[in-house]
Parts: sequence; structure tokens; C-alpha cells
Amino acid sequence: MDINAWLLDVGGFLNRYSALFIGGIRNTLILSIISGILSVLVGGGLCFLRMSRLPPLRWFANIWIEFVRGTPVLVQIMMVYYGLPLLGVHLPVPAFLGNTGERAMYGILALTINSGGYICEIIRSGIQSVDGGQMEAARSLGFGSVRSMLMIVMPQAIKNILPNFGNEFANLIKASSQVMVIGVAELMFSYNTISGTSGRAFLPLVVIALLYFIMTFIVGLGVRGLERHFKKSDR
Repeated sequence: MDINAWLLDVGGFLNRYSALFIGGIRNTLILSIISGILSVLVGGGLCFLRMSRLPPLRWFANIWIEFVRGTPVLVQIMMVYYGLPLLGVHLPVPAFLGNTGERAMYGILALTINSGGYICEIIRSGIQSVDGGQMEAARSLGFGSVRSMLMIVMPQAIKNILPNFGNEFANLIKASSQVMVIGVAELMFSYNTISGTSGRAFLPLVVIALLYFIMTFIVGLGVRGLERHFKKSDR
């Protein structure tokens, strides 16, 4: 095929299905951002339980983490989607999620459960990477345990775990593609629609792969920028 004709064909294809691609990106980012924020909160709470001196709390956190590690995210999504309605649990649906809002909420909850387990271990490893003498020094200066953790240990831990946080958010963006199985119109769901309508399987797949790459690459750039900022503040 002539290169000019090929470019015209690709340009026409992108123009024809741009609304579906843009809608898929929007929903992917909504799923990823909301799940990412909730995962940090859940992961922080799990980390507190994981490091607790009370055995039942540690057991609960350990079971959560081992379940997340030992089962595919696709299985977790389907368990949440089919399991919660059986228990009579219905999640509140924000208006901005549109017609598939309830399904999206199940997807967000499942992604939060999954990512929260990994973030728990990231936070725990960051806290443990800080020299124990830092906490002792803070306590000797009259700081309480909570204040010592928040003002002395956590700022140092955040710098240590920032790259892992970036990696986990990039993984979350990619994992959000799994919610297509419950009918949420994210990027991979858009691929099914476009390939079925156009009769072309490979070209939309290439476009979607590039879109995922761009999103995760931007996340990587942001994390590296924050790392440079922290290094300057250290100096």
C-alpha cells in the first residue's frame, strides 16, 4: 500500500472513532485516579493493622494481602461484581460516572482492594527502611509516637517509596483494562466496540497500546520529576 494512502486510511480511522477512544481514555483515568486515591487510604490503614501489636489485626491484614497476591485481579473484579449484590450491597453512584456508574463503582472497589494490598507493603517497606534511631531521637525530644511517625519517619519514607508508588499507579492504569469484563466502557472495552464495528482487529489495538503507553509514560515522568525535587530539597 502506498504510504500516503495508508496515512489517509489511518487518519480517517482515527477521526471516525475518536469519540470512542477519548471516552475510553476518560473512563480509564477516572477508574485509575479514584482507585489510586482510595488505595493509598486503604493501604495506609492496612499498613497500620499489619504493624499492629494485636494479632487479630495483623491476621486480617495478612489475609487481605495474601488473597490479593494469590488471586488474579480479574477474579477479584468478578467476585466483587457478582458477590456484593448477592449480599444485598449496592454502592452509591456519582452522576459523572454515567449510565454504567454502578458497574464502574464495582470495578473501582475491586481495583482498590487489589492495589491497597500492594500499597500496604510499599508503605511498610518504606517505614522499615528508615533508621529506627530516627524514631528514638524524636521520642527523646518529647514527640509522641504518632507525631514522630507523621513528622519524622513518614517524610523520609515517602522519598524512599515514591518510585514504587509510581510503578503501582502505572500498574493500576493497566489493570483497569480488566473491568471491561463487567461492561465498563474503559479503553479496552472501546477496542471491542471499534474492532467489531470496523472489522479491523490490529489497528485499534495498536492505537490503544500507544494510549496506555502514553498514560504510563506521563506517570513515570511525574514521578521522576518529584524525585528530582526531593533530591534538591535534600541538598
